[in-house]
Amino acid sequence: MEERARLLLKTLIEHYIADGQPVGSRTLSKASGLELSAATIRNVMADLEDLGLITSPHTSAGRVPTPRGYRMFVDAMLTAQTSKQPDLLPQTLQQHIDTAPPQQVMARAAQLMSSLSQFVGVVLAPQRSAAFRHIEFLRLSEHRILLIIVSPEGDVQNRMLHWPHALSQSELNTATNYLNAHFSGMSFEQVAQKLGSEVEHLRSELVALMQAGVQAGSLALQQPQDQVVISGQQQLLGIGDLAGNLDKLRQLFDLFEQKAQLLKLMDASAKAEGVRIYIGGESEAVPFEELSVITAPYAANGKVVGTLGVIGPTRMAYDRMIQIVDITAKLVGNALSQW
Repeated sequence: MEERARLLLKTLIEHYIADGQPVGSRTLSKASGLELSAATIRNVMADLEDLGLITSPHTSAGRVPTPRGYRMFVDAMLTAQTSKQPDLLPQTLQQHIDTAPPQQVMARAAQLMSSLSQFVGVVLAPQRSAAFRHIEFLRLSEHRILLIIVSPEGDVQNRMLHWPHALSQSELNTATNYLNAHFSGMSFEQVAQKLGSEVEHLRSELVALMQAGVQAGSLALQQPQDQVVISGQQQLLGIGDLAGNLDKLRQLFDLFEQKAQLLKLMDASAKAEGVRIYIGGESEAVPFEELSVITAPYAANGKVVGTLGVIGPTRMAYDRMIQIVDITAKLVGNALSQW
């Protein structure tokens, strides 16, 4: 594609993203800064239409981008300064994630992206590991013990143990320290296999307590969890490109309700590096032509554990969405790595 065609396509898409109206030759002539006649611009637009990059709505002489046009725009013409805009996230919002316990980080991240983008925020939560990073017994009363399990991803689970033998906090600390010193990072199944042969020197009550704790911890991490956290679905009701089509809105809300397609998309994104942009209509990844999805993986302690992203109309400010998703992924990774 020659340079003037690229510039006109870029100008058309930026103009359409800004005001949502089909862009005509006169507008392009003024906005592009090219000294071209209206006839020349119309010829270039006809060529772009033949290439499938723009199309003409029936009700207007102007043109709008197609999914293929958006793809060329984001791949070859967009210059997004990812994570280099310190004012993008107010300090209070950053702290909103930084200070959250692991169980709340996902929900807060989804809410943050929805608030900043005015679209839908989605987070694929880390899959729970069968292992533990830290385990602790706390004496609540003579026969009640609180079991605290921290997974390698920072997920915290609490379980109550009703114990027939009275144990002091000092004895509970002995069990806690032994498990963490010898078995941290192992799966509960591995720990259960080793406990029987490696703790003969400890009191039988403590061995039984550790075995009960390992069993309870294993059951706790097997509990189902909401893998896809979504915030801001109602934002779609205010998007002009979608609000007028009730059938389409029902399909979109079914997508969020069932989550299977979202889970597949977000899971695939976890295997990619950096920010990815999926534009509806160009593949099966996003089943709706009117939607685009911007995703990025997030890592805890240097290991990718999940993905997050923004879902909105194809007519979105892609450079800003890329920044929102990129920075939020870094914030979530930092928050999880602190635990």
